[in-house]
Formats: sequence, C-alpha cells, structure tokens
Amino acid sequence: MHVLVTGCSSGIGLAICRHLLDQRFKVTGISRRLPPIDSELFHWVAADLNALHSTRMELESRCFDAFVHAAGVMHTGELQAFDHDLAQQMWKLHVEVPALLVRQLMIEQAPLKRIILVGSRTQQGALGKSAYAASKAAQQGLIRSWAMELVEHQTTVNLVAPGATRTPMLADPKREGVAPRLPPMGRFIEPEEIAAITAFLLGDSARSITGQTLTVCAGSSL
Repeated sequence: MHVLVTGCSSGIGLAICRHLLDQRFKVTGISRRLPPIDSELFHWVAADLNALHSTRMELESRCFDAFVHAAGVMHTGELQAFDHDLAQQMWKLHVEVPALLVRQLMIEQAPLKRIILVGSRTQQGALGKSAYAASKAAQQGLIRSWAMELVEHQTTVNLVAPGATRTPMLADPKREGVAPRLPPMGRFIEPEEIAAITAFLLGDSARSITGQTLTVCAGSSL
C-alpha cells in the first residue's frame, strides 16, 4: 500500500510515517521542512500547504492507495483575543487543505481505499481554543460526508481525535496562556499510539469501519 501523509516532518505526522515504513508501507510525505527519515520506501514532497489553494502540487496520484492528513497548527486565545487571520490559517489547514487534496486525488483517479484525518479531542470544545476547536469539529462533517459519498467504492473515511499528545505543539511557548492539561491517566499520549491506530485503520481489519471518530484521550473525555 502506498500512503500519502501530510505534516511528515514532526510530531504525529512523523510518527505515522516511521510506523508505516517499519510496517513496509510505501510512504510519500508532504511538509515544508525535510523530515528526519532515511528509507528507500519514503519519498518527500516539499510544499507549503497553506498555499495549496493557489499552488497545485504535482503528485503521482494514480499510485496512492490511502491519504492521511496529519498536518496541523494551533493558535489559542479567549474570545476577546479572537484573531481572524490566525483563525483562517487553522481553518485552511484543517479543512480546506484535506478537501483540496482529496479532490485532486479523486479527479486524477487515485485508487484510494483509505482516507484518515488526524483531528483533536478539543473538537468537543475547549477553554481558550474556540477557533481551533471549530476547525477541528468541521473535520467530522468532512469525514462523515465523504464516507457517505465513497461507501459504494468501499473507500473508508475516518477521523482520529487525540487528546494532549507529546509533540512539539505541546511545548509551544505560544500556549503559555492555555497550558495543556495532564489526562486523568497521568500521562500524555505518545505520537506512536496515534501512529499505531492510523496503521490499524489502513489495514484489512478496519475495512468495515467508516465515517467514525476514534478518540484517543487517556481519559480526558470521561
């Protein structure tokens, strides 16, 4: 299986790529920065996804069996500090970019059998993260709608929604006003856990799971 993965240079996206490569998947990664990956099964495409609406990427679309959108960005702030430009950046990356990429892949007749978006548990709402939560909540509408459209093609579409995960985003100094909360299990989620769940959804054992959100939160949703 050949998987296209966005956000491959760090955090969850990098963990997904490494896990899939260990499982002998073929992976093409998209990111602005060169990822620390050395594998004959990996191909890197340098791109700024924020400019995707105006710059079309050249992809070998017809060779992709699956698409995983792991790229993400978070800007926090209470309602009084709402910043339109930052909110638009999150909406573009979390909603418009996967929609544009899936459209391109489908138009170019990629034989997609799996589509997975990496969202966030905060899609349910979170203090000081209204714009971020809204952009992540919209992903549920995407995957449910796409699942309905593609079910006759036996293409599954799902969302993985992690809680606080140990990534560079977790330690971002810009989050100083909205510090991450330790989940009830007493530990942050590891990126490798999300990578393993993603790999499961890509496999044959998950061929009947579609239109679903898998929340991985170490008890934060209880």
